[in-house]
Amino acid sequence: MVSPSVPAVSVVGFSNSGKTTFLEKLILVLKGRGLRLGVIKHDAHGFDIDVEGKDSWRFSHAGADVVAIASPQKAAFIEQRPLSLDELLSRVTGVDLILTEGFKSEHLPKIEVHRRANGKPLCALPEELLALVADLPQSPYPSVPLFGLDSAEAVADLLYEQYGLSSSAKE
Repeated sequence: MVSPSVPAVSVVGFSNSGKTTFLEKLILVLKGRGLRLGVIKHDAHGFDIDVEGKDSWRFSHAGADVVAIASPQKAAFIEQRPLSLDELLSRVTGVDLILTEGFKSEHLPKIEVHRRANGKPLCALPEELLALVADLPQSPYPSVPLFGLDSAEAVADLLYEQYGLSSSAKE
């Protein structure tokens, strides 16, 4: 299980709701306040970060279960197995807050991003929601704060209050 010392929140919503755009804005605000952030993206469709023909791809295709690639600027691990959200969270260290995109069915508190134009219902239950970021005139859940789609600053304030975050840039 994940260490309770690093709070984690999942940004959820249906495709084309604006999750990535909102999360990008929120990351910029939180980084501007001096927080160290981890971000984990869920991809239900599968992905490939390896480039065919490159050394790391060749190692994976030769049968390596874990391949690491490192440079002076960054590092990545490629594992040939699924990892649970708890396993992923436990590997993110040295940060003040972990944000995830997706993971609708997981146990984390959620910020749902919703657009009426999508014609989709809300995907999270009110008891799971920390906040709703939407183009709605009022929150359908009285106990859940509603923020506009461009309210990254206000959502950052909520995260600071909720998790007791602190940084010199906030003052």
